[in-house]
Amino acid sequence: MKRRIEASLELWQSKRDRLPLLLYGARQVGKTHLLREFGRTHYDNVAYVNLETNLLASSYFQDNINPRDIIASLEVETGERIVPGRTLVILDEVQSNPRALTSLKYFAEQAGEYHVAAAGSLLGVAVNREQHSFPVGNVESVTLHPFDFEEYLWAVGEEDLATRIRQGYADDQPLPEALHSRALSRYRQYLVVGGMPRAVVEHEKSGSLLGVPDIQRGILSDYAADTTKYATESESIKIRAAFDSIPAQLAKDNHKFQYKVARKGGTAAIFGAAVEWLGFAGVSLKCDRLATARMPLAAYMDLTGFKLYMGDTGLLTMKSGIPMSLVLATEGTDVGFLGALAENYVAQALSALGHPLYYWTSDSVAEIDFVLQLGEHIIPVEVKAGQRTKSRSLSVFMDEYQPPYAIRLSTKNFGFHNRIKSVPLYAAFCIH
Repeated sequence: MKRRIEASLELWQSKRDRLPLLLYGARQVGKTHLLREFGRTHYDNVAYVNLETNLLASSYFQDNINPRDIIASLEVETGERIVPGRTLVILDEVQSNPRALTSLKYFAEQAGEYHVAAAGSLLGVAVNREQHSFPVGNVESVTLHPFDFEEYLWAVGEEDLATRIRQGYADDQPLPEALHSRALSRYRQYLVVGGMPRAVVEHEKSGSLLGVPDIQRGILSDYAADTTKYATESESIKIRAAFDSIPAQLAKDNHKFQYKVARKGGTAAIFGAAVEWLGFAGVSLKCDRLATARMPLAAYMDLTGFKLYMGDTGLLTMKSGIPMSLVLATEGTDVGFLGALAENYVAQALSALGHPLYYWTSDSVAEIDFVLQLGEHIIPVEVKAGQRTKSRSLSVFMDEYQPPYAIRLSTKNFGFHNRIKSVPLYAAFCIH
């Protein structure tokens, strides 16, 4: 399936001063498939090893991490001749072997002619804990996210629809009503399916949504298993409690993460590390509160407040227990949690585009769901699950900060009026 990140891989491959590639991403977002398919289509051959399951291959890194000695050993292990520039070497689940992670430094310094890519489901966790092993400045890091809505459209044969959506966003011109309705229908399907590749493939092949929840439950079980594998028992309990609380956190009128929702008597001291673990593992998205919405946004974070979203909206839909029929229903359905799903969907879309996530509040009087730094401008982004778009919060923000325009995401068609750019929810992937 076509992924947007392929362009980044092609750019990496073409560089003369290329460094080893480090591919981040949560479990089951498609890292292994992406690298193996990229190797198949862009190289003569692929030398692949999984350092978690192939203990013999993993042992090659325990003592001598001279790149050429490792290459010789990998040739024997994989049965593939490794030719500089013509073979892609893939070190999968590299987080399980800190010495293999360190070896990337020496590939960068001593054997840059070899094309080496490393990936791992909990690579972010491992790098955070094994700072001494991380080859700072000697790797190129790329993050693979779940399918965003555009990639989902590509996967289900709707590339033309994706193109028309991009045109509508660029021109602020409404799509024909038939196309708008079709895009909204696909958007609602995406809220159920989400962007995990196995779920997308199941939906695309079967044409049904009924098998998707079973796949999603399996993915969530894998997440839970990872906490016991890569965290202490005490840490694991806190991580799972924080993760399991996300639907309840988002169901509140105030979506700010509250530790007491994760556990009675919970505090930042108890759950702070667990929340960070979820972010490093790529299974949650943290949206930081802004004390003021000024340039640069990172300098004005309010560390006392944040929101926590799930890394995949389809997983949130399944985990929350909201019936598929309510998610798929057209206008007129008044279910409060649909607002949380829409907000999570936008957080996922913005994160996939590389936007840091921030939100803004003003003395409990107003709240803007997301605030973006787009070029030289600070742009507020408001999310509405349906067509009711009146909002005092947006007016408060516009009066105080005078942005050139605001973005309002809803089920309404494209348009521009009174400095508000109306963007259908299905076009969130266009916000660059």
